[in-house]
Amino acid sequence: MLSLNITAPGGRGRLSIQNPPKLSSCNSTIPTSILVTRSKDDAFLSAPHGKCSKNLSFSVKSQYLTPQEQRQQQQRFSSHESPTPSQPGQLPPRVYVGYTIYKGKAALAVEPRPPEFSPLDSGAFKLSKEGFVLLQFAPAAGVRQYDWSRKQLFSLSVAEIGNIISLGTRDSCEFFHDPNKGRSDEGKVRKVLKVEPLPDGSGHFFNLSVQNKLINVDENIYIPITKAEFAVLVSSFNFILPYLLGWHTFANSTRPEDASRLNNANSTVDYEWSR
Repeated sequence: MLSLNITAPGGRGRLSIQNPPKLSSCNSTIPTSILVTRSKDDAFLSAPHGKCSKNLSFSVKSQYLTPQEQRQQQQRFSSHESPTPSQPGQLPPRVYVGYTIYKGKAALAVEPRPPEFSPLDSGAFKLSKEGFVLLQFAPAAGVRQYDWSRKQLFSLSVAEIGNIISLGTRDSCEFFHDPNKGRSDEGKVRKVLKVEPLPDGSGHFFNLSVQNKLINVDENIYIPITKAEFAVLVSSFNFILPYLLGWHTFANSTRPEDASRLNNANSTVDYEWSR
């Protein structure tokens, strides 16, 4: 940090400037960080506006601040120049988003769920579970009222999302889920989601059928989705897919030196363009 003291001839009028900008041969801009000391009878240093004064002369003495003085200056101005940093180890706040469609007989809430990562011995992370989109179907309990305590859930995988995105106006698809597949309760819970075109071609039906023998539930909830609402779903699915695959974390963590090092480490891989 540099400190300049400017003194007029005869010792009258002294300017003290902290960290001055570069001075040109004719610099009419006065820094905001400036200290003026003068006696009552001293004449203030001045120069005609827009041009240099040939009669103005001064001497410049440079003085470098000690490290302790630099720290004091930084502490004094840090609260005004920079925002308060986050606390070490503090995670950013969790953000919840979604898109909800309300109709006469049911409501459909669509929410993304992030992927999961597992740490490796090298200190890196590897995708262990892809993200998904959670569909929540709630039957109507009255006019503009919905019973979310009776909601039924269906998780769309990345491949299933791709299937819905590729649907045309007259196309349909069907997904079957057994949450207990591979367990002792396999087959006791069945979930079937059908996405079918409306007869007049104005949109699609989302029909969820749930049979749960464990709690004696047999529920069938359907909701019509207009073209506009379906377009919003497709646009949202297209946007969120790379995040569900975890590709954003790879892109954010990639640096030029890391890319070069990884490419050299994987030099045995037979890339198509290297043939």
